[in-house]
Amino acid sequence: MATTTRLFDPIWSLAAALIVGGGGLLVGTVLVIATQLAAVSAGIELTPFTVIVMSLILLQGIAFGGVALLYAKFRGFGIDHFGVRIPSVRDLAAIVLGYVMALGAAFTGALLISSIGVEAGSNQVTEIAAKDPEVLLLLIPASFLLIGPGEELLFRGVVQNRIRESFGPAAGIALASAIFAAIHFVALTGGASARLVTIGILFFPSLVFGTAYELTDNLVVPALIHGTYNATLFTIAYIAFKFMEMNPNGVPTGLFF
Repeated sequence: MATTTRLFDPIWSLAAALIVGGGGLLVGTVLVIATQLAAVSAGIELTPFTVIVMSLILLQGIAFGGVALLYAKFRGFGIDHFGVRIPSVRDLAAIVLGYVMALGAAFTGALLISSIGVEAGSNQVTEIAAKDPEVLLLLIPASFLLIGPGEELLFRGVVQNRIRESFGPAAGIALASAIFAAIHFVALTGGASARLVTIGILFFPSLVFGTAYELTDNLVVPALIHGTYNATLFTIAYIAFKFMEMNPNGVPTGLFF
């Protein structure tokens, strides 16, 4: 019986991580769709701005954060289980280094894909921003307030920790990063192969987030790296879209990701 239990533990650990990670996405998606349908039924106009605000609050805020905290409560963990504290000097150094590495990984991947001519999937947020770049100004602070904290709480605090319990730190980082990148499939547009290319790019910054969490045992570190990383990409995209408005033929679209 003991041997059977030991064999079952790793399987259950991975299954639980997948269920919690996928569950957060599923709950958030249901909340967003239900709220949008209710708004339309009530005659409320859904602008790109309101759609983004709705998604941020319901998905990254309520769904991701709520599922993570419910799972922690189910297992009898407190918030201290995730390692949430004010960053030390060492943590701050990890944040700076992690930010540079994550951004470098994203740019390197994007340039590589562009150079070999492989089609990548497009983020739905980018498509909305192409019509209304001002929504990106909302996403910059939201990166620090909702996106970074919500996604890191669920995918590093819960998913990575759960996998780590049975498979060790290296597998925890790699598998949690793969799951985190994969859940972006539904947020991308384009063919399946194009979406998988973008997921492949996202995997490497995610490795940085996971490694930073493992080395510092402080969830604030990957949350700040993630938030700063996203805020930088949103800022670059905003500047690029505004530049394109003034110079429609001035910037090759292949430079954007």
